[in-house]
Amino acid sequence: MKVLIYFQSERLLRKSGIGRAMRHQMNACKSAHQDFTIKIHEPYDMAHINTIYERSYSLLKSCHKKNIPVIAHGHSTYEDFRNSFAFWKIAKVWFNHRIKTMYSNADAIITPTKYSKSLIESYGFNKEIYVCSNGINLEDYSYSQDKIDAFKKKFKIKDGQKVIIGVGMLFERKGVPDFIEIARHFPDIKFIWFGNLSPILRTRVIKKALKHKPKNVIFPGYMDNSIIKGAYLYADLFLFPSYEETEGIVVLESLASKCPTLIRDIGVYKEWLNDGVNCFKANTIDEFVEKIRYILSKPSELEEIKENGYKVVEERTLDKVGSRLKEIYDTVYAKWLETHPLPQEKEHKKQNKEAKNTL
Repeated sequence: MKVLIYFQSERLLRKSGIGRAMRHQMNACKSAHQDFTIKIHEPYDMAHINTIYERSYSLLKSCHKKNIPVIAHGHSTYEDFRNSFAFWKIAKVWFNHRIKTMYSNADAIITPTKYSKSLIESYGFNKEIYVCSNGINLEDYSYSQDKIDAFKKKFKIKDGQKVIIGVGMLFERKGVPDFIEIARHFPDIKFIWFGNLSPILRTRVIKKALKHKPKNVIFPGYMDNSIIKGAYLYADLFLFPSYEETEGIVVLESLASKCPTLIRDIGVYKEWLNDGVNCFKANTIDEFVEKIRYILSKPSELEEIKENGYKVVEERTLDKVGSRLKEIYDTVYAKWLETHPLPQEKEHKKQNKEAKNTL
């Protein structure tokens, strides 16, 4: 069985979490020896559609006309669309329609966590929903002095200088304003947030926060992956105060780099990340500040927590994701054939029925 892995507007998405999810899916399928293509003009037996835009839905309809089953990937939810960028309240009518159109017409849905599965189930689409992490390539985040040196050189960081980083698009939902407010309490520490968003899409809150940020906060925009990986490896802390995620690929990247990780205590992390065990959690600005002071003052107590965090991502390696994807593909395809048999299988069933009638 050959699967089409489809992402509409791939070039626009390549720097986002969904863009990384595409690369992960391709590598995961390779590791599991799952035959796939990313070219819609090649023959395939099933489509795995990762986007919700108009061409994505056109592909879904085309597949059903050709008797090809479709899996929609639940990267997006109503919840994580809120408070992301300017005009989101206007765009939500379109967005909600797109989600409903794709998810309700697909034959099955894949989503990265049990939390996001519960959200999509609550929408009432009555579809089988499978959980499969976006995954992580651990080798990409293994220790590299060259990457650390490149990061330090880029930002003129002296040996021993403390650095706290964040990664993500400049969405209000990501907690960027909180990142800035937290940084005000640590004027001697360099805070760097990697990621960008077109100014026209930034909310007023984001624009105001960026305009009045303290001098110790840097927003370099998108950087070369090796620089960001060096940042994970060098940083004293990865601070990610996001209010809503379906998984959080950047959290997986931080844990894979064995960087102390401080996140907001939200629903998506409850089942797999525990405060003081494999990460740190907080909610208010004061709580984040208190946790940071503790983390920076107790470096010797962090080793076990970092190792526990690494164990979490060891369960989400791309070979494991590949095996899970292949299992889901096989299951969905088998269920599809039960109600949508291929022409040769229809003929086989007809022959069996005729044979039984002659006995």
